[in-house]
Amino acid sequence: MKFLDLAKVYIRSGGGGAGCVSFRREKFIEFGGPDGGDGGKGGSVWAEAVEGLNTLIDFRYQQHFFAQTGQHGMGSQRTGRDGDDIVLRVPVGTEIIDEDEETVIADLTEVGQRVLLAKGGNGGWGNLRFKSATNRAPARANPGQEGVERTLWLRLKLIADAGLLGLPNAGKSTFLAAVSNARPKIADYPFTTLVPNLGVVGIDGREFVMADIPGLIEGASEGRGLGDQFLGHVERCSVLLHLVDGTSSTLTKDYRTIIGELEAYSEELFSKPRVTVLNKIDALDPKTLSTRKRALEKACGGPVMLMSGVAKKGVNEVLRALWAEISGGRDDEEEGRPWQP
Repeated sequence: MKFLDLAKVYIRSGGGGAGCVSFRREKFIEFGGPDGGDGGKGGSVWAEAVEGLNTLIDFRYQQHFFAQTGQHGMGSQRTGRDGDDIVLRVPVGTEIIDEDEETVIADLTEVGQRVLLAKGGNGGWGNLRFKSATNRAPARANPGQEGVERTLWLRLKLIADAGLLGLPNAGKSTFLAAVSNARPKIADYPFTTLVPNLGVVGIDGREFVMADIPGLIEGASEGRGLGDQFLGHVERCSVLLHLVDGTSSTLTKDYRTIIGELEAYSEELFSKPRVTVLNKIDALDPKTLSTRKRALEKACGGPVMLMSGVAKKGVNEVLRALWAEISGGRDDEEEGRPWQP
């Protein structure tokens, strides 16, 4: 299945049915009076977050969604049938954005969440509604209300607890494959990861979800490489895991490149908790490892953890550090919620 995280859709709710102008015509009933029924209500367009989806690829092949028009009213005081609604089934984590690509209409982060995108038009009144003491035989009826037509963007942001950051070939996919059942593509050339990958990670009897996104390069915020189009998938993460290639001779520059791209993309993403890790330590001798660790600690102004995703050295310690940040964020969320029995 292809991964697609951005789609444009065109929606239109159904218009209401027109009211009916009718008079009762029965044998032996001389003055039957008006009996025109109302028109039915037009169908609405909804969006609903469902389980089992992790891509918007379905909206690549169908972009137009038009709800059904309400049926017209009929004689004998019969109301027209309401039009059927249309429901757009989207993955959890989908943002619905207006045509200006800036205004967020809804953010569906839980299974079963629904949002009304376009309300169906009301049906028009039949001439029975206009009957009065001074107007015994009204010959007028209302047309149905027109539907609403909109152009919307759907943007998927994956739901994950921890996100992986780093330059291409920093070892992100190798690390994800080592700690979860995810099987991302791994090779010795840059940009082997072209789409985000999710994996469920377990440590000390606890589990959390980790997201691996394609590597960033200098100028990604300006569109170089794969650009920053996938950074949105780590915006919901509680903590970011920044992997730095220990075999690189410019590791401090590599670190600053990623930090600079984060800051250029979003201040909120830049301010998220980060765990900095020097990766591929199995390829370094003790003296070189010590020198490069000190250099990286000076560049980031904080502690640096050591790890080898291939040899699985220091992996559990890194996972415990990530879980400490994740569990702390969850505790803070629970404190803000009202008590429930």
